[in-house]
Amino acid sequence: MIHTPSSLKGMVTSPHHLASQAGLDILKRGGTAAEAAIAVAATLAVVYPHMNSIGGDSFWIVREPDGRVHGVSACGAAAQAATLDLYQGHTTVPWRGPLAANTVAGTISGWEALLATVKNPLPLEKLLERAIDYAETGVVITKGGAEIAAAKDAELRDQYGYGAVFRPDGAPLREGQVLKQPALARTLKKLAHYGLRDFYEGHVAKEIAADLKAAGSPVSAEDLKAHAATTPVPLTTQIGGANLYNMTPPTQGFASLLILALYDRLKVVGTEHFAHVHGLIEATKQAFLLRDTHIGDPAYMDFDAQGLLSDTMALDALAAKIDRQTALPWPHIPQEGDTVWFGVIDSEGRAVSAIQSTYFEFGSGIVLPQTGIIWQNRGASFRLTETGWNALKPGRKPFHTLNPALAVFDDGRVMSYGTMGGEGQPQTQAAVFSRYAAGVPLQISVIMPRWLLGKTWGEESVTLKLEERFDPALIAQLKDAGHQVEILPHFTSVMGHAGALVRHADGRIEGATDPRSDGSVAAW
Repeated sequence: MIHTPSSLKGMVTSPHHLASQAGLDILKRGGTAAEAAIAVAATLAVVYPHMNSIGGDSFWIVREPDGRVHGVSACGAAAQAATLDLYQGHTTVPWRGPLAANTVAGTISGWEALLATVKNPLPLEKLLERAIDYAETGVVITKGGAEIAAAKDAELRDQYGYGAVFRPDGAPLREGQVLKQPALARTLKKLAHYGLRDFYEGHVAKEIAADLKAAGSPVSAEDLKAHAATTPVPLTTQIGGANLYNMTPPTQGFASLLILALYDRLKVVGTEHFAHVHGLIEATKQAFLLRDTHIGDPAYMDFDAQGLLSDTMALDALAAKIDRQTALPWPHIPQEGDTVWFGVIDSEGRAVSAIQSTYFEFGSGIVLPQTGIIWQNRGASFRLTETGWNALKPGRKPFHTLNPALAVFDDGRVMSYGTMGGEGQPQTQAAVFSRYAAGVPLQISVIMPRWLLGKTWGEESVTLKLEERFDPALIAQLKDAGHQVEILPHFTSVMGHAGALVRHADGRIEGATDPRSDGSVAAW
C-alpha cells in the first residue's frame, strides 16, 4: 500500500492486522483511544508472541483533547534476589533462561495506570475479548514469526515451558500453523474478572510466582507485589514547527528527541539526499554517546535529560560538533531489542503512542506453564559490576531501548509514531518524522528505504546498514564521507516495524503501516 488512508471517527495502526482490528472494535463501541490501545496491546501479546508478551514491559504517551500530554512508565525492576552473588561464575547476565528472567514484568501495570485515566471505562471483559478469543481458538503464524521461531530454536527449545507451547508438534512453529494458547487465555480471563492488579497480588500472581520459582528465576511474589507503574511527565523539546515528546529514563526517549533537536539545527532542506541522511546519522552518534553515558534508572542518574533538551545554547553547541561532510568514527557497542509499537487516535482527538516488549525474541525463553506467559529478559542488559552505568542492583530498573514518540505541530496536527527495533528505534523515528515534516506523505515516509547504524539481530556490528533501494549515488557519497556501509535487502525487518498516525486540526486522521511487518491501519 502506497497511499495514506484517512478517516474521521478513529484510527489504529499496529504491526499485526488482528490487533489493529481489535482496537477499532473498541473505538466503535464508544471506547477512547486509551481503551482501544489496551485492546491492541492485549491482542498483540497473543498474536505476536515472538515480539512481545504480558510478561514484558510497556511505555505510553497520551495527548488528551485539551492538549495535556502525560505518560505511563511500566518498567519492572530487578528482583531483590538478583544480586551479584547470584551470578557468581558469570561475566555477564545470560541472555536466556531463569537468570535472564530477573525483573518484574511491568506491562499489565501500564494497562492499569492507563485505564485509571479514563472516565467510565468499558469493562475489562470487552477490552480483552479479542485477545482471549485468539488465545483460545488460535492464531495463524506469520512468515516472520515462523522465521524467528526457526532461527532461535536452538537457544529456546530447552528453556523452561517453551516447548509445550511453542513447539506443539516437537518442532519450531511453521508459517500457516494455528497456534493455540489455552493457559494464556485462562490468565486473561482471570485478569478480566479479578482486575489487572491480580497480576501482581492475586490469583494470577500466585501462579506466576510459583512457576518462576520452579523455573529458577529470582523474581518472587514479594517482588510482584511491590511493583507499580509510574506516571512521569514526558520529555519534550521544541524544534522548528513542532513540539516533540518522548518517554523519560530509563528509556532512550532522550536520544530520540536529541537526534531531531540536533538535526533541526543543521537547517537541512528536503530529504533523500546526502545532507539529510548524513545529518541524521551524525546527530544519532552525538545522541547515543550521551545516552550510553548517562541514561538509565533515574534513581541512579546525575544527569538532567530534560534540562539539556530545553537548553538552546547546549543544543547549539552539540550540533556544532557535527561534521557536515565527514563521518565520526564509530566504535559504538549497540543495544538489542524486540518490540511492538502501536498507536491509536479517537474522534475526540485523544492520541496514544505505545510500545511493549520482552526485549529479545520470546524474551528469556521461559514460558510459565500455569499462565502461558512468556517472561522477558530485559534484565539481561544489566552489567555485573558493583557500580556504574546499568550495574545490577536489586530494585534497579534496567536501561530500555523502548520509546514511544509523539509530536504536536504548530498548525495543530498531532502525530503519534514509533517502531520496534532496539538500537534502530530512534533512527527510524528520525527518518519517518523528518520525511513527513518535510512534506512527504505519511505512508510514503514509512515505506521509503531506511538505515540503521549499529546492531542487527543476533550479531555485533557497527556498520551503517542501508536498504538497497537507496540511490546508488547517495550510497557512494556516504562511503566517501567515511561511513562503513553495508547493503541489506529491501523491506528488511531489521529496519523495524514503523507506524504513524496524524490528526489534523480539522479532525481528519491519517495513518501509516509498515510493509516490513504484518500490520495494517484500521479506520472508522
